[in-house]
Amino acid sequence: MPTETDEQDAVLVERRDGVQVITINRPHAKNALNGAVARGIAAAVDELDADDDLRVGVLTGAGGTFSAGMDLKAFLTGDLPLVGDRGLGGITQQPPRKPLIGAVEGWAVAGGFELLLACDLVVASETSRLGVPEVKRALVAGGGAAMLLTRRIPQTIALELLLTGDPITAQRAADLGLVNRLTPEGGALDGALELAATIAANGPLAVAITKQIARASFDWTLEEGWDKQSELMAPVFVSEDAQEGATAVAEKRPPVWKGR
Repeated sequence: MPTETDEQDAVLVERRDGVQVITINRPHAKNALNGAVARGIAAAVDELDADDDLRVGVLTGAGGTFSAGMDLKAFLTGDLPLVGDRGLGGITQQPPRKPLIGAVEGWAVAGGFELLLACDLVVASETSRLGVPEVKRALVAGGGAAMLLTRRIPQTIALELLLTGDPITAQRAADLGLVNRLTPEGGALDGALELAATIAANGPLAVAITKQIARASFDWTLEEGWDKQSELMAPVFVSEDAQEGATAVAEKRPPVWKGR
């Protein structure tokens, strides 16, 4: 059974100028996902969404590896990296309301790759590798990849990744649209923080609602989408931030957001 120290240290959380950095901290196990990691990530994103001073989250791994996926030793003991109905890592079925960026060094495979599918944006080092090798272990990529990958990239390519289990390079992932930005080795976190700072400078209410619309629209018909979008946008256009944005432009100064 994991000790209290293991539970506390499995995920590290820090703040950097309105950006929350969540670090999977099991480098001795290639940041494999167990229950403690899932609970730690879930608690961190709850804080991200609840704290008005936090605008964007960054999810990364310690020791030069993002995550090698589910801890199979923990799996054999029933210690699964799930949190209630929130899914793998506490985010795959219920991602945070605010933007989340994955910062990838080394390997991001199996459940580690599925955590990236729950992220909104991904920054990866040029030497990193991504993939879904579950079939090689007689398992199914049930943390989201089997369902979601065909929505993100062409079906034939998605099926090749899912059915062969072979990893791809970060460059290939970027060419497919799975990675937003590439960095030199060791630069993924800095690249993600740079991207996060750009997002954090924007109106927080508008950013959150924009993400909600973009994520939910997959399940909407075009006709109902216009109605649902209008309903979600309405509070944004009458918010204090909307007034502040227009006023700041007129007064030629940086805006001061209140998130309301």
